[in-house]
This record gives sequence, C-alpha cells and structure tokens, in this order.
Amino acid sequence: MKVTKAQAQANRAHIVETASALFRERGYDGVGVADLMAAAGFTHGGFYKHFGSKADLMAESAACGIAQTAALTAGVDTPDFVRAYVSREHRDARASGCTMAALGGDAARQPEAVRSTFVAGIESLLAELSRAGTALDGADPEQARARSLGILTHVVGAIVLSRACPDDSPLADEILTVCRDSILASVDLPGSPSAKTRASARERSAS
Repeated sequence: MKVTKAQAQANRAHIVETASALFRERGYDGVGVADLMAAAGFTHGGFYKHFGSKADLMAESAACGIAQTAALTAGVDTPDFVRAYVSREHRDARASGCTMAALGGDAARQPEAVRSTFVAGIESLLAELSRAGTALDGADPEQARARSLGILTHVVGAIVLSRACPDDSPLADEILTVCRDSILASVDLPGSPSAKTRASARERSAS
C-alpha cells in the first residue's frame, strides 16, 4: 500500500519526536538508528527515506526539543521559569526536559549542523526570557538580554551538575536548591529571598 504524502510527513514528524526524547534520555551516542526506528514503530530500512544521515535527524530533533522548551517559556514570568527549570521534577525528566541541559555537552562534539541548531535554540530561549525580563521591570533590551544569558547558563549548569550526581545523592538536591535561590537573589526578581527580605523591612519601617 502506497503511503500518502500527508502520512509520510506524519511519520517523519513522529520519528523526529521519538528521536528527540530518546536522545535527551540516552545521549546522541546512546541511540542507534535501528533502535530509534524500532521505538518509533518503523523498520530500520525506512530511515533513509526520511533523512540523509543520523546527523540530519540529530539536528532536526534538537530543533524540535528546543522549540518545545521555548513554547513552555513563552509568556512565563522569569521567577516561575527559574523555579520550574531548576527543580527535581525537571532534573529527573531527562526525556521530556530541556534539550540544552540534556545534550549541550554532546552537541559540542557533533557536526556543525547540530551545533548551529543549538545556537538558534539558545537565541530563541534568550528572546523569550528577555521579553519576560523587559516586561517585568522595564529593562532595556541589551540589559534584559545580558541578564537572560546569565540566567540561562546558570539554570542549565545547575541541571547538568545535579544530573551528574546519583539520583539519591543529597548533593543532587543541594545543587538545585542553592542554585535556584542564588539565581533568584542575584537578579533581584519578585519572590527572590532578597526581594522578600527588603519587602519585609519596608513593611516594618512603615508600621
């Protein structure tokens, strides 16, 4: 039975989504084409009907995963983003978590097409965070971008270091707690420890 163009496109999208989750969970070198296609419900031989190489799929699946994170970030207040990102739930959800944290180290050793996808993805996340920062306190675009870059690198690093520890290691949770509080405090966002302390001080002085 001949596969229609629409079905072929749907199959391709399914393979990309499956690959995106598997790569985040196991790393680029931890997933072979045969295993990937089997997980998606297709035969190994069908892979090259859709992709020229595994690297092509790696780049496309990275773009898919990063787009998912950007979509979740859109419209979210920066403090809420930090709390959700630097959390045990995100730390443990490798397959559905942020592609940057799961595959950033792997991407550095991959072909340029994959690394270029990460560049575009980083820019998209920065744009979302910068918009949120500008709306939050009126910072100019350059200031908002600089602050967003600091936040993004810090939250990604926190997840990477926490995941490097055994799941039951107290250090895994300590890294998340310390980094989350530090990020919120350093950028002085509503809800951060420093903001709450000053708000309490103002209330006491006014009473």
